[in-house]
Amino acid sequence: MKSSRVSARVRALKPSETLALGARARELRAQGHSVISFAAGEPDFDTPEDVREAGVQAIRAGHTRYTAVGGIPELRAAIAESLKRENGLQYAPSQVVVSNGAKHSIWNAFLTLVEPGDEVLCPVPYWVTFPELVRLVGGEPVFVHPKRGGVKIGPEELERAITKRSKLLVLNSPNNPSGAVYTKEELEKLGEVIRKHDLYVLSDEIYEQLVFGNARHVSIASLHPEIQERTILIGGVSKTWAMTGWRIGFAAAPADLAEGMERLQGQSTSNPASVSQFAALRAFTGPRDSVKSMRACFAQRRELIVRRLCAMPGIRLVPPEGAFYAFPDVSERIRAARNGVTDSASLSDFLIDEARIVCVPGSAFGMEGHLRLSYAIGDKDIEEGLNRLEAALDRM
Repeated sequence: MKSSRVSARVRALKPSETLALGARARELRAQGHSVISFAAGEPDFDTPEDVREAGVQAIRAGHTRYTAVGGIPELRAAIAESLKRENGLQYAPSQVVVSNGAKHSIWNAFLTLVEPGDEVLCPVPYWVTFPELVRLVGGEPVFVHPKRGGVKIGPEELERAITKRSKLLVLNSPNNPSGAVYTKEELEKLGEVIRKHDLYVLSDEIYEQLVFGNARHVSIASLHPEIQERTILIGGVSKTWAMTGWRIGFAAAPADLAEGMERLQGQSTSNPASVSQFAALRAFTGPRDSVKSMRACFAQRRELIVRRLCAMPGIRLVPPEGAFYAFPDVSERIRAARNGVTDSASLSDFLIDEARIVCVPGSAFGMEGHLRLSYAIGDKDIEEGLNRLEAALDRM
């Protein structure tokens, strides 16, 4: 028998550190430990009542069969209308492909657009899944680092990373893990480089409704018709409406790419869950009171976690403007450690073992010396977790 029955491409995949840490937190809780997890990548709220009821009504109405591969027509039209209203973007419903979550939409986009050997430009810090999916489709991730101390790339950094094999730029704004939000002016400068070098763009905008303070979400596709023609826009319902378990995401793209993604989906997963689609339809067409309430709560938690982290000695923080993560630089505390902690991964292990708090190491996102802390948890847990963090760092 051959040494491994698992294919080389799957063996090369790294496990998701965010999911693994979440599983470790659940295991410790099951053992009776008081664990506070800052690893959450999902809102701690329930799906809004009207959206849940729409799912129930879909079951009662018998909407439990296959649908069109790319989603029910009503949902595709509602998403297209939302993109027009929120971002000033014109898409025909046929240019919207509804999938089993935004991660599935990203997979469809990469497999449709990227040829083996193509380089995909991934700004650092990046969401953990981007480079793994690029490698899985045969592409080569090229990491674009921001200026020292920053969390956003500029045109100079992008220009330096481009080669003859560069095909696609991955943008994620608001960003996971840093919470950074690119301004219109920053996107325009990147757009000039994109057009100059004939690049495509995958724009992950899943957190677009979660922006705070003076920040404003701008879709890069809205800046110029030529940029829109080069862009695959990724969105979904999981973060805005607390619908992670419903598994509904979408891609909006030029007609030929949308058709390719739909054809690919037809030979892989086929349509997303029918009931979930009707719930998502209510999310896009119903009132936004629950969305506004959740966003206001996230804004208060953001103020709390920023204030506390900025007051801790030896910690630097670029305040997050969107999503629900803080991404402090703790490299000074790591360098001062006397207990064997040498990097963000060993610091994360120390915090779990000694303080029973779960933070995701910055190395998972390509930026060593940082920790990602999600504030999609209750205020009391944030306070207690930060108390434990501060005490553990002092003991370290």
